Amino acid sequence: MKRIAVPLEGLLLFEPQVFGDARGFFQETWNQRTYGPLGLSAEFVQDNLAFSQRGVLRGLHFQNPHPQAKFVYVLQGEVFDVAVDLRQHSPTFGQWFGEYLSAENRRQLYIPPCFAHGYVVTSETCLFAYKCDDYYNPTTQHCIRWDDPAIGIRWPIEKLILAPRDASAPCLKDLPAQNLFP
Repeated sequence: MKRIAVPLEGLLLFEPQVFGDARGFFQETWNQRTYGPLGLSAEFVQDNLAFSQRGVLRGLHFQNPHPQAKFVYVLQGEVFDVAVDLRQHSPTFGQWFGEYLSAENRRQLYIPPCFAHGYVVTSETCLFAYKCDDYYNPTTQHCIRWDDPAIGIRWPIEKLILAPRDASAPCLKDLPAQNLFP
């Protein structure tokens, strides 16, 4: 298992060990005894799976109260995955980190609570898996505009497919302060 340094405190990027031969491969996608010593000690309570086509952008989503940490990876295809720091007193508040996650590179990203999360599918189709450390709560879910100029995410796809809620989401500066994290 390899942990890769990232610029936002709390985010963890992993490159798991894969054992392959002529029959195929084997990979552990989660093992607390392996990830725990590398800084990931979350207790996950919900697993989710999303299938999308090229250009689908999901996000930028977060919950408050009941923030969710997420552990994300791709089973088929590729995404450009993004996390945005929403901790108001963090030196990296409003900054983003993006990484290509794919079935080929098998990289996994841990997004701690108090971050917004989103991704865009860069392959023809994608099967995206993620674990959450708290349950989905639609009454506390919020969204930030995917193209907020103050955040400045450089998405690698120009023609995007968005849910109406994501397309009309407010910019970070327009969110009520109580929706963010102290």
